[in-house]
Amino acid sequence: MTPEELDNEFNDAVDRINEHTEPFPADFLLRLYAYYKKATNDYSRPGSRKPIINAFKTNALFQIRDISPDEAKSQYIEMVKNYFLYRK
Repeated sequence: MTPEELDNEFNDAVDRINEHTEPFPADFLLRLYAYYKKATNDYSRPGSRKPIINAFKTNALFQIRDISPDEAKSQYIEMVKNYFLYRK
């Protein structure tokens, strides 16, 4: 897959998540959060007003610290595909 194709698929997956109106499981959201931050090279601190949520987000980011942004995009895409495939 070319970098452009990967970016397009990643953006489509992000749009699909953003357009979904039903709640997602918390563990799924944390993994998506971490992959998204890594994929977009966004190293800003978690911004929740609840310290426990910031701790969970920081931990999720820590767990994927050794993957590349492109791998994070691929993982994000696969998670989204699998979520919508198996939730029916």
